[in-house]
Amino acid sequence: MTARVLGFNPAPVAFPDTPVPEIIRAQAGRTPDRVALSDGTRQLTYREVMDEAALLAGRLQAAGIGAGSVVGLCAERSADMVVAVVGILLAGGAYLPLDPSHPRSRRELMLRTAGARAVLVSDACRPAFDGEPALFDLTGAPVGGPPVGAALDWRGHRFAEDLADGLAYVIFTSGSTGRPKGVEMTHRSLTNRLAWMQAEYALTAADVVLQKTPYTFDVSVWELLWPLMYGARLAVAAPEAHRDPLALIEVVRRERVTVIHFVPSMLALFVGEPGFEECTGLRLVICSGEALPPKTVNALTAALPAEVHNLYGPTEAAIDVTAWRCRRPEPGTGVPIGRPISNVAVHLLDDERRLVPVGAVGELYLSGNCLARGYSGAPGLTAERFVGIEVGGRRVRAYRTGDLARWDEDGCLHYLGRADDQVKIRGQRVELGEIGAVLGDHPLVRHAVVVLRGDPAALVGYVVPAAGEPIDERELRSYLREHLPEHMVPARYVSLGQLPTTANGKVDRAALPEPPPRRRTRR
Repeated sequence: MTARVLGFNPAPVAFPDTPVPEIIRAQAGRTPDRVALSDGTRQLTYREVMDEAALLAGRLQAAGIGAGSVVGLCAERSADMVVAVVGILLAGGAYLPLDPSHPRSRRELMLRTAGARAVLVSDACRPAFDGEPALFDLTGAPVGGPPVGAALDWRGHRFAEDLADGLAYVIFTSGSTGRPKGVEMTHRSLTNRLAWMQAEYALTAADVVLQKTPYTFDVSVWELLWPLMYGARLAVAAPEAHRDPLALIEVVRRERVTVIHFVPSMLALFVGEPGFEECTGLRLVICSGEALPPKTVNALTAALPAEVHNLYGPTEAAIDVTAWRCRRPEPGTGVPIGRPISNVAVHLLDDERRLVPVGAVGELYLSGNCLARGYSGAPGLTAERFVGIEVGGRRVRAYRTGDLARWDEDGCLHYLGRADDQVKIRGQRVELGEIGAVLGDHPLVRHAVVVLRGDPAALVGYVVPAAGEPIDERELRSYLREHLPEHMVPARYVSLGQLPTTANGKVDRAALPEPPPRRRTRR
């Protein structure tokens, strides 16, 4: 059994350890006059991107920023924001994206926890800061003072040999204690992830990648950097466009976008809009962040030639660690999360941290060239989540995801939800994600999620009707009884125009409304 499940992980691939900014620098040297970046108001060639980034990098280095320095960045989505990210990396620093809409206390906590040496701010975001740590504009000039330092010679620039083990970025995720966790990602893990992506999906000069994910979420990292590494064009969506499917349809058509990412709940809205079928330039649609319903995949592939790929991964493991090329059509009630990417190993373990056999449910642990260094300023939490495990007779460092999955007979992974999403109904363990997947497969349902609510606790199903009209509870209950045991059938159902989402487009379960009180019938 052990040899079989270990064999599901891929053989090592010899990707270079070249840091991402060096790959971008080399690409710009080869194609300096090719358009690299546009945002609807500005268009920059590779030379122009690097000239502006090199000026910023030189000024940051003059201010003492170098290898290992964390630099905060607060800017609205734009070409200037992209150049700032490249400039920080070119200086040898790691960028820390900050959301200006977050409370000041939260931003200050992030900056302190990450040990940020400086913050770059756009003019619009300047009022959100009071000068600590040192503030610079997006060109690297001190706020309120004259610029200091000259541009780097990016054509002849060489990075330190040990940069591969240094930090590339720090991205904060929500923490169960109420304090955000700063994930410190290394260049080595980031390079492996993006080199795999290029080997798998092969961007060319003909490709246009849309950057629409808020940069405080890790999917944005590949959107920002992958196209610039390999000679494609990066099209930057307007701020807030990621929430508006009509705006996305318009920008995809206008910019001739070929590669795009969707959180599944936003993809469901996208394919529900008239006109999405005119986005015929799309060749690659990548989904991650939530369980992907087959009906959402099939709605897209029935109308467009694009391939849909379902990726999975936590922020602590360089964005994504498994991938699945969706079938046409995608059958069943749930899309697999696929197989491990290059130089990454997946281990499904039981409560005693022993490998589970094919078909059994286990907690998902990750090892290989994907792991973060740990959490900023939190050695205890780092030791709790990044652990040593024994697999195949050797000890490896692994990240404990808290996610549940199983291997199928073909060595493909199926995501089964969070370990902490397991609830007990009538004394029996239930996966909320499984119920939601079956409910979402009902032909009258566009999207669904199931939660446990109330006292006494009961299952509640929230559905977005495909036709826009509320669906009779009896119809939904009857359908689920054909597919699930009785204890897994929700007691209540709520029809919504759309499911509430968080800033990164995932379903916001905390914002789901309470079910209306039941009507009592008089006798």
